[in-house]
Amino acid sequence: MQIRRAIARPMDQLPGKMWLGRQDSNPSFPKRLKSNNQLQINAFLARNCSGLVFRFSEAEGMARQAKLQRRGTSGVYYARVYIPVDLMEHFGVEDKKVSLRTRDEATAKVLFNREKVKWDEIFRDARNRRDITADDKAHATWQHYEATLERDEQGRQHLPTKADINVAMARAIDQANVAGIDTGSKLALMDAGLEVMVLKAQSEHEANARQVKLEHLQRHLRDGETALIDHEVADYAARNRLLMDENHPEWKDTARRMIRAEIEALKRGIERDAGDYSGTPSDPIVKPATGKARETAAPGESIMELFAIYERENPKNITADTLNQARRDIGTFVEHVGSTCPVHRVDKKAVREWKALLMKYPVKATETKAFTGMTLPQIVKHNEEVGKPTLTPRTVNRYLSSLGAFCNWLVNHGYLDQNPTDGMSLAKEKKKSTLPFTTDQMNTLFKSPLFTGCQSPDEWRNIAKPGNVKIRDHRYWVPLIMLYSGARPAEIAQLSVSDVRREHGHWIMHITTLGDDSKSVKTEGSMRVVPVHAELVKLGFLDYHAGMKKAGQPRLFPLAERNSRGQMIADFSREFGRYLIRLGMKTGRGLSLYSFRHGAADALRRAGHLDENFGFILGHTKASTTGIYGILPQGMLEQRVELVNSIRYLNLSLNHLCEP
Repeated sequence: MQIRRAIARPMDQLPGKMWLGRQDSNPSFPKRLKSNNQLQINAFLARNCSGLVFRFSEAEGMARQAKLQRRGTSGVYYARVYIPVDLMEHFGVEDKKVSLRTRDEATAKVLFNREKVKWDEIFRDARNRRDITADDKAHATWQHYEATLERDEQGRQHLPTKADINVAMARAIDQANVAGIDTGSKLALMDAGLEVMVLKAQSEHEANARQVKLEHLQRHLRDGETALIDHEVADYAARNRLLMDENHPEWKDTARRMIRAEIEALKRGIERDAGDYSGTPSDPIVKPATGKARETAAPGESIMELFAIYERENPKNITADTLNQARRDIGTFVEHVGSTCPVHRVDKKAVREWKALLMKYPVKATETKAFTGMTLPQIVKHNEEVGKPTLTPRTVNRYLSSLGAFCNWLVNHGYLDQNPTDGMSLAKEKKKSTLPFTTDQMNTLFKSPLFTGCQSPDEWRNIAKPGNVKIRDHRYWVPLIMLYSGARPAEIAQLSVSDVRREHGHWIMHITTLGDDSKSVKTEGSMRVVPVHAELVKLGFLDYHAGMKKAGQPRLFPLAERNSRGQMIADFSREFGRYLIRLGMKTGRGLSLYSFRHGAADALRRAGHLDENFGFILGHTKASTTGIYGILPQGMLEQRVELVNSIRYLNLSLNHLCEP
């Protein structure tokens, strides 16, 4: 049960039926207010505001589900389908009751599940539709005018010519002669020449039909009747995925506009009957549409359909996790422009409006109950009252980057002329989000239970407690390898035993995806050869490697796992940050597993190397054949060995970690 004070939320954001009750024991409560009318609700509150609270169950909130119920008198089962809160205005009711026409419970359950599937599809379809705009109505008016004229012209092309009539007449005479028809019998002659009579009258009949329909439409326009055009309005709404039916306030206006369009088209038809094709509309609203009606994408050309192709091609060879993140990011853009928006409508205006919403979008909105069932704009509006923290500029830029990479592909394939995300990024925050460890912090860390001995290796709360259990899996080695290589944690955790080997007398780590489809790197340039630092050899890394090889393990760190999103040791990265908090080393943002990578970069700078001279060691370079296959000339490898061994940390003591 949820309880909210009456003044906690605007009334138009609460469900239409609510239990209202006092916090005291007033016997007149609870009362049920069955109204969405703001004036009625305000009046009720004015009379009963003291100590008032709203109480509404999940069954009457945003998470309401369909229910199988049985009528008391007849015993017939029915499905009670609750309309989602965001669609109540469209359907005009809170729920619908659908008879399953059976008294048998087993049959009713089967029919009920079918009914749920059907209504889920109806709700999905409704959410994929959009409200009609002024541009849409202008587009519908002109489109109907042109379509009516096109049908008229197609009909004229199939009218019988004089030659067709002569052929039919000759055929009628032949049939009469063969049948021996009495030429004195008018009835017999009429029967034989019926086809000729129909052909001669067809043009006249079509002209009369145009005149009759014109008169009917003019009369209906005068009387406010739309029956003759309703099917055309419904067809336009369906084709363009508009959230509009006959009860929609814009339906009648759209229908009247289309009637006026057809009246103009019929006038052109009557002019053509006289051979005049020069006429133009005199009605001021019947004119070519100049606005951008948001038409429905052609099959295969919606944004997400094309994203699926981009995803399969993966031109930049980005990781599966990054692609999944891009799909989620671009999904919010599609939510803004509509799932039926054609890709060529992705322009600066659409991106600008989306970015404005993202800047007000709350963090983890999809995981927050307060926003359940709401669309992107609704979430932003509701958060003005809820006050949840919003996305950082860095996160907004990530959304823009996801869309930008996809738009580059669209440009390259001719779907767009230019990338609409260019120049849209927000200014970057000047402060660094990740800081390197100080020497004192590292000395504290490497003397902590994770590295020297803990109470238990299974739970992090026990890993932080001193004990006799020594951890020597990836949790121990990844931080140390990062410290003396600057490699990323996932790159280290996915190493195969064969990736660590001896080349030209030096031990190397080959960071690559070659030979293992489960591996991934951030970019193709991330594949590289990194020599094993002398300090790692001293700490026993090669002995650990030899042990894994002897045990027949294909992976260097067999216990390192990916999470549900495919991210390698993401859980360890998260828990490592919490471990730093337990040690009292971290109180806010700044320190993390990546602090080792930043520290290695600083160590290389202290050794006198310029960033451009060691970027390739960190994986900041373009892809190369050497990086893929790990074959380096002896001289080049020795230069790398010298470079990596220049990583040093003054006053850092790790002697206690050296195995006896």
